[in-house]
Amino acid sequence: MIPDPDTSDSPGAANGGLAPRGSERDRLVSARWVRAAIYRRLLFAAGIVFLVVGAIGMVVPMLPGTVFLILAAWCFARSSPRFEAWLLNHRYLGPSVVRWQQTGAIPPVVKLFALSSFVGTFTGSWYFGAPDWLLAILGLAFILLAIFIATRPNR
Repeated sequence: MIPDPDTSDSPGAANGGLAPRGSERDRLVSARWVRAAIYRRLLFAAGIVFLVVGAIGMVVPMLPGTVFLILAAWCFARSSPRFEAWLLNHRYLGPSVVRWQQTGAIPPVVKLFALSSFVGTFTGSWYFGAPDWLLAILGLAFILLAIFIATRPNR
């Protein structure tokens, strides 16, 4: 622990505060610990957001719930093992995440739905006059996602 500089019994108080209060290594370790704690908290907050959006997506049509639940599980695995275990063991939210973690599989119906959504989104963007640069980005992203989805196992 780094002592308070205003305390008279702190190291270096006898020589006017000129002596170092801690080694450089101690300060680096402390800084790393603080960064790690902030990183864990940010991941936990992101996990909560993904969990809420994923739970909503499980009941709202056209909102992909499983993707957000997988992201939430990833965040919780790095920030809160207790919340990860809760999510994986949840009666309704957990099975699709567990299936993804075990096999990386995407059921054929979900593949068809995702690919149809890509086509519909791109077509709608084009129809409503999206700029060419946006269409190019969407097209590239959808092609890459389609390749990824098509190469996943079915079960």
